[in-house]
Amino acid sequence: MNQENSILNIRLLFYKDCINEIIKNKNATVLVIGGGENDKLVFQQNGFINVTISNIDERQSDSEYYPYKHCFQNAENLSYKDNEFDYVTAHATLHHCSSPHLGLTEMYRVSKKGVVVIESRDSWIMRLLIKLNITPAFETAAVYDNNCKYGGVNNTCIPNYIYRWTEHEVEKTIKSYAPHVKHKFSYRYGLDEPSATKRSKSLSKKIIINILSPIYRLTVKLFPKQQNLFVFYITKPVIPDDLQPWVKFDNGIMSFNESWAAKRIKAGS
Repeated sequence: MNQENSILNIRLLFYKDCINEIIKNKNATVLVIGGGENDKLVFQQNGFINVTISNIDERQSDSEYYPYKHCFQNAENLSYKDNEFDYVTAHATLHHCSSPHLGLTEMYRVSKKGVVVIESRDSWIMRLLIKLNITPAFETAAVYDNNCKYGGVNNTCIPNYIYRWTEHEVEKTIKSYAPHVKHKFSYRYGLDEPSATKRSKSLSKKIIINILSPIYRLTVKLFPKQQNLFVFYITKPVIPDDLQPWVKFDNGIMSFNESWAAKRIKAGS
């Protein structure tokens, strides 16, 4: 491991590699949702120039994120115009929203080329770990680590439910929000031990973790989608090239394609 990577843990190395692989243009304008020092570090090490790091934490200051821009933004109600940034990214942020789906559609709205999200993936293994009380369903530790005043849902003192995604949920959310276009989704998976298991002080829990750990690692090796790190990349469609066949585009206005309907629906196909 080289020196610049030595201060990054497994999760952040995965984050860094995914951003580097997905966003090729280092001059692209990037908006980071729910960002912090880790995001600044990842984008700096990847050589990005035009980055705006946003969050809802009023304790943050602009100087902390220099040379990048910094602004106060609510992920569920961004103040930016449609397509204002080339890319919009979020790392471990959407599960802090009271409506993660709204946060995702806002990211989609203000992006021009694509959306990159890194979250935890919902899986039968994760549900089992929650049932065994090995990993939490609600993020109490984040609030505790922020003086019991911040770090919860919408950065309040109330611990947020940890919303974990699946591919199908991502696609349903975006297709519902923008049904007029065809979308391209791509996914990446990575392995990192859930943070709650690393800080547990319970002897019985540590024993269970030590017993299950090799089984878990073998399982995710055989079934990669069961890994807990989950990246989804949504390529923003281009209009009119990626319009659905039942939508037409004339003089900058979209409307229902009656000729398509006459051929398909009327004909009963």
